[in-house]
Amino acid sequence: MSQREPLILGIESSCDETAAAVVRGGREVLSNIIATQHELHEPYAGVVPEIASRAHIERILPTIREAVREAGLRYEEIDAIAVGHRPGLIGSLLVGVSAAKALAWSLDKPLIGVDHIHAHLYAGLLEDEPVTFPALGLVVSGGHTSLFLMKDFERIRVLGRTIDDAIGEAYDKAATILQLGYPGGPRLDKLAQLGDDEAYELPVSMLERNSLDFSFSGLKTALLYAVCGKPEGRGSSARMPRDASSLSDLEKADFAASFQRAAAQAIVRKLRRAFKQHKVKTLLTGGGVTANSRLRHELEQMAAQRGLDLRLPRMEFCLDNAAMIAGLAAERYRAGAFDDWTLAASPRSETVSS
Repeated sequence: MSQREPLILGIESSCDETAAAVVRGGREVLSNIIATQHELHEPYAGVVPEIASRAHIERILPTIREAVREAGLRYEEIDAIAVGHRPGLIGSLLVGVSAAKALAWSLDKPLIGVDHIHAHLYAGLLEDEPVTFPALGLVVSGGHTSLFLMKDFERIRVLGRTIDDAIGEAYDKAATILQLGYPGGPRLDKLAQLGDDEAYELPVSMLERNSLDFSFSGLKTALLYAVCGKPEGRGSSARMPRDASSLSDLEKADFAASFQRAAAQAIVRKLRRAFKQHKVKTLLTGGGVTANSRLRHELEQMAAQRGLDLRLPRMEFCLDNAAMIAGLAAERYRAGAFDDWTLAASPRSETVSS
């Protein structure tokens, strides 16, 4: 291995973003290319796994070539190939893992598999200073809402997770209720900034007294009933008495703002509980929902009040990206923790539960 800072090519294809990036030394992002699939999935109001995997096949090599070109490098100058190999949609993951193996083999470079969730926790360190452990870690996305205790990036324990909907899924469903279109989360956030977050009282679920688990199904249902009324009739004949088309633009904005307030408070209150149970002063955050303006504001307020070292990813590193894959892989590269050709894609993470 060279003594200079390693140049890692990262590949990400866990869901519906085809991404490749080159990162030097785990921090300096030389390129970060993302090919989105929003236009393919918009007609279905959600990600269709078969469509996603086929799009990855078409886009993976052009995306990798663009990442290397933008970094101003030749393939031979790359020190290792890293890939997000778990968790995610198995068909999508297989595309990235196969491409990474082929590149590593053809270039005779080390192969490094990275857990997608752990990479989200690393995203806040990109273009920033190293972090002090132990730390709490929070991942909030369309598929995950999890809280971790971290001794480092290899020793991570689950403290709590959602027992029903992930927060990003709840945002998307709220946007569907309000008839905002796809992708729902960003549209909900934009509309909420025009509304009154105290216009409607929506529930903040805390579950049992000491629980660090999350729940968003009650909040989602409360919004549905507030907007559409309670269902009339039973079984398959049940109908909602109205829908969001009867609302004014201002009422929609108020509902969006009130929903975001309740969702963000559910996260922050659980974090306050976690910091009482675990005496740490660092909070790493990641996942697509860290781009949400209300949640970012609430996290920044809490960190200022408690004197925390809060790491919020830059906006370009909130959504699925390969820079976080390459960044975290640098930690494993320095430790010589390489994978062989048996590296497998997996739909599940292997993080240890509490």
